[in-house]
Amino acid sequence: MSTLLLVIIFLALVFDYINGFHDAANSIATVVSTKVLTPFQAVAWAAFFNFVAFFIFKDHAVANTIAKTVKSEFITLPVIFSGLIAAIAWNLLTWWYGIPSSSSHTLIGGFAGAAIAHAIDKKGFIGISQIIEDKKVLQIILFIFLAPLIGMLVSMFLTLVIINRRFWLKTAIIVVATAGVWMVFNYLQQGKIKENLAKFYQIDKLKKDPSRTAQYEIARLRYDSSVVLAKEYNKKGAVAIANEIESRGYLVGMGEPEMRDVMNTTFRLEGLKRKADQKPEFKPQADSMFALVEKTTHLYAQYGVMDNTKLADSIGNIMGLHAADYRQLLSAINGISLRKDIEKQIARADNSYLRYGIAAIALIFILSFFYVEKMRKPSALRTGSMFKKLQLLSSAIFSIGHGGNDAQKVMGIIAAAMVAEGMLVDIKEMPNWIPLACYSAIALGTMSGGWKIIKTMGTKITKVTPLEGVAAETSGAMTLFMTEQMGIPVSTTHTITGSIIGVGATKRLSAVRWGVTINLVWAWILTIPVSAVLATITYFITKLFL
Repeated sequence: MSTLLLVIIFLALVFDYINGFHDAANSIATVVSTKVLTPFQAVAWAAFFNFVAFFIFKDHAVANTIAKTVKSEFITLPVIFSGLIAAIAWNLLTWWYGIPSSSSHTLIGGFAGAAIAHAIDKKGFIGISQIIEDKKVLQIILFIFLAPLIGMLVSMFLTLVIINRRFWLKTAIIVVATAGVWMVFNYLQQGKIKENLAKFYQIDKLKKDPSRTAQYEIARLRYDSSVVLAKEYNKKGAVAIANEIESRGYLVGMGEPEMRDVMNTTFRLEGLKRKADQKPEFKPQADSMFALVEKTTHLYAQYGVMDNTKLADSIGNIMGLHAADYRQLLSAINGISLRKDIEKQIARADNSYLRYGIAAIALIFILSFFYVEKMRKPSALRTGSMFKKLQLLSSAIFSIGHGGNDAQKVMGIIAAAMVAEGMLVDIKEMPNWIPLACYSAIALGTMSGGWKIIKTMGTKITKVTPLEGVAAETSGAMTLFMTEQMGIPVSTTHTITGSIIGVGATKRLSAVRWGVTINLVWAWILTIPVSAVLATITYFITKLFL
């Protein structure tokens, strides 16, 4: 690893830590303001469930979106470094003034702003759409407004259901709503499986290459057949489906893309290419390496046909590899397992933890209502006590959503840096230490609190009771779970704010302090452009030293 890459990884984890204490208020503001937990108990509770998200979210769709908001040719280590510095600066500034701005949008704005500065520096202004993935960025900007709106509507619905005094009607609504959510998440799971299979069979890459039409047709047939088999995922599981795909011969000849990835990562081709683009003196070295690698491409289709050692020998002889490079290449080739790869791609889409978890939460709600309203004589004291206990659950699930959504954004940045350095071919291949480090950093940050923002979130927008805290946190969690499955990096700040507004508006519109809310909206709108400007300035300063 280069020194700059190590600095970027350190800064990314620092940002993740800051994100934790900056956004701690999102997870604990209502549970503190309703006095269900003390501030220290609340941050410990939230931090624990921030980390629990590591075991629940496996596909990292949000990380993939973040990493691909900028077109790959404009992603360099100085760009990522500048974006992180700008994001950290804006996060600390808004934390100091107690403004609950979005850490997510700060990071996106910084990343995009630095990339635009880099493009202008190298090629002049060529148009924003040529530098950033405008569809992804527009989607993110759209959800600046949609996420709080969805959170508000869901919290209003939940509040109205909870306060309904007819137990059986309330139960029926919860059961129907849970069944609907189950079906939506199952549909999203199938969509992710299709997307991951398309990635495995290289459908998009082959389709764009006219010289590989025949390969595309074969890959397309295999992909379509694999999608049909994957429909049985919930019954059979990833191992059985992967075995069936292999037994039908759909993996034969699929070693070529794997071999391309092995050559790319073994010889750091992406990093070498970017290095040559930035510093012309490295161009002869890059050209020489690419010419040598190009001479080996005819051998890639021999993976699985030729013995691995003989394949490595053939490539090594053509390239004139030293012993250490040869051993690294052979080890990488031996590490290829097409069956395990496709099994991993299928299993990665699984969201059964979320589906069963949501069903369990609904059951706990129903049993709690049944105990208080049917088994015991209803009273304000018993009802209040029940909602205080339920708020422990609702704050926990919101903290899981917060960890799963926000830690992934930093994963995307670290993985993008490693791709730029040539250490990874694609962010979906990120090593396990990246998610583990990111979830740990955000949990530690949450443990540090964020008391200024808690005051705004917990008291200034509207007065929140335990019942309303349950509704707000549950609706916020549902919104985060849904958008994470869709791969949309939304702001936990915006989401919980919208949810709190929703429970306040359910009582009466005047219960919401709209003046405070309007100020928050202005902070949200300004976050991306301000972060982009800060990143642009940082990039040009960074250029003087790197």
